Amino acid sequence: MPAAGCAEYSRVDGRLFMELKGKKIIVLVEDRYQILELWYPLIRMREAGARVVTVGPEKGRTYRSERGMEVTADEAAAGIDVGDCDAVIVPGGYSPDLMRRHPPMVRLVREAHARGKVVATICHAGWMLASADIIRGRRVTSFFSMKDDMIHAGAEWVDEPVVRDGTIITSRMPDDLPAFCREIIAAILE
Repeated sequence: MPAAGCAEYSRVDGRLFMELKGKKIIVLVEDRYQILELWYPLIRMREAGARVVTVGPEKGRTYRSERGMEVTADEAAAGIDVGDCDAVIVPGGYSPDLMRRHPPMVRLVREAHARGKVVATICHAGWMLASADIIRGRRVTSFFSMKDDMIHAGAEWVDEPVVRDGTIITSRMPDDLPAFCREIIAAILE
């Protein structure tokens, strides 16, 4: 039996700690990301046993948050086959505005959705859903200033901490990260 605190199957919130073992999750990266919205889900998914791959416009490039924290892309979006992943997480900040300027990044989100993968966005990351044209007729949330963007993309916008409509999961802001991550894990396990 492993030492206390290191047990592979420790109980956390009534679930098994390594509940996502064998799952692959893509986290999209680009400059000007919101620190907590990238790192909290990335660490939480790794903690749950998932293999987390950071994907940006360029493989090996280092991207900086709004405050200068760095993350390096493991892979380039152009070379990704979403068929072997279980979820795509898009952090907020101003990075989604830069992400959507790269067609391979938008294609990745669109294809993940088309293949029934979980697509999870928080805060301003709704821009990627709008650019991928996958929220028409869907119920979503986002940071309040994104409300009009979501409505103009054809979505029904609501002000709730986390909203799930099929395989699309949306959330508003860093305060909602615990609920956001719980919903992502639940959706992947279904």
